[in-house]
Amino acid sequence: MSRDFYARDTVEVAKKLLGLYLVHRLPEGETAGKIVETEAYIQGDPACHASGGITPRNTPMFGVPGKAYVYFIYGMHHCFNVVTVSEGVGEAVLVRALEPIRGIPLMKARRGGKSEAELCKGPGCLTQAMGITKDCNNLDLTQGDLFIAREEDNTSISIVTTTRIGINKGADLPLRFYIKGSPYISKK
Repeated sequence: MSRDFYARDTVEVAKKLLGLYLVHRLPEGETAGKIVETEAYIQGDPACHASGGITPRNTPMFGVPGKAYVYFIYGMHHCFNVVTVSEGVGEAVLVRALEPIRGIPLMKARRGGKSEAELCKGPGCLTQAMGITKDCNNLDLTQGDLFIAREEDNTSISIVTTTRIGINKGADLPLRFYIKGSPYISKK
């Protein structure tokens, strides 16, 4: 996807990512999954990492749109986000879940043999299955081996809008989006 795809309203990007494909090419192989669940993190949102201004951790959020923002959480999981809007704003979309498409044996090896349905069901699971680590933080998603692509028409999907999960602040905001009927979303 081009930089222009990411350089717009964060909520719009969160919805437009649904049905697109997250792809990661590494020496051990390529993995890919259809994005089935996202959450938007915007200015004025108390759950947004950028709400308190720029810090060493969240600096990529204030960079150019189309960069990856990857952070470590709970001392055990990485989370993958896509930077949106424009440089200096500090907004991003968390990719919460994928439907595994390519490289499933590699994903299973990385996830300890989990079933296909459980490989990418949640932000920490999908980064582990896709081989996304802190080394991917601030990578340009418009070029390189970690990127988002359109492989089919995603305009006919039905999107469910609901409140976000797994957070305390801003949990009542309707900023979580998922493909209706997908068995791969993290939670109903």
